[in-house]
Amino acid sequence: MGAYIGCDQEMVSSRHRPELTYHNNMSTTDSALIRTIGYIATTVAVTYCHKRGKAFTPARLGLSLLQNVLLMMGIDDTDLKISTHLDKLWILYADHELSCSTAASLHVASTLTDPISCFLAAVIAGSGPLHAGAIELCYDGLGLLGTVDTVPVYINAVKAKQFRLFGYGHRVYKARDPRVGLIEELMEANREAIDENPLLQVAMEIDRVANTDPYFVERKLKVNVDLYGCFIYTAMGIDRVIIPGVMLISRAGGVMAHWREAMSQPIKIWRPMQKYKL
Repeated sequence: MGAYIGCDQEMVSSRHRPELTYHNNMSTTDSALIRTIGYIATTVAVTYCHKRGKAFTPARLGLSLLQNVLLMMGIDDTDLKISTHLDKLWILYADHELSCSTAASLHVASTLTDPISCFLAAVIAGSGPLHAGAIELCYDGLGLLGTVDTVPVYINAVKAKQFRLFGYGHRVYKARDPRVGLIEELMEANREAIDENPLLQVAMEIDRVANTDPYFVERKLKVNVDLYGCFIYTAMGIDRVIIPGVMLISRAGGVMAHWREAMSQPIKIWRPMQKYKL
């Protein structure tokens, strides 16, 4: 992404001009926004191909963003099944409310810098294990458990605060994550491939035990989309290590919409008040 900034003359020069490049200049803003989303999608696809040792396929005109992402990653979507299901999954993982990563991007946007820099702020915020990194850590945790026999010991360790249970609990939802029902519908549509994954039984056992355990019930900790979402990605042939990257593409439109709105607002750099307590 840094290389893309370096190759984008407008974004490079925007930091050194006395006049503002993007603020109240919606035509320039919209053009930069579209380029940024393209940069993000291409970066994720190139990274995926490099990690898998696959040849990168350039994007094609006439395809949707999602279809081009799959094309560039070398994933066969001839029957459009994968893009159709991913489209629904991306809606479920879309930014809602002012998340940590979106707030980080807006904080940077208040300095009136370029859209890539703002998005990178969101990427850095989202890389933490409590945010976008949670889905990968959840899947890795299931792999470490291996079988359903280890779930009771693991749950007890979580209750003893020796481990954190990823895929359970949410910063906003204090009931069952409403997106999980739709995740389950997508899982059913990919049932054959998902059933081949032995970790599904581990996830289901965690959900069954935690859903009835007083520790989780009293604290209103319920399953969230991360517990099962990873199974849909892997069932469609997307390696778990790139899942956070693919999710970033799905969030790019929302983050960039916030950036666009910020460029139309009165100039006021974000500087939160800090309160000291002795």
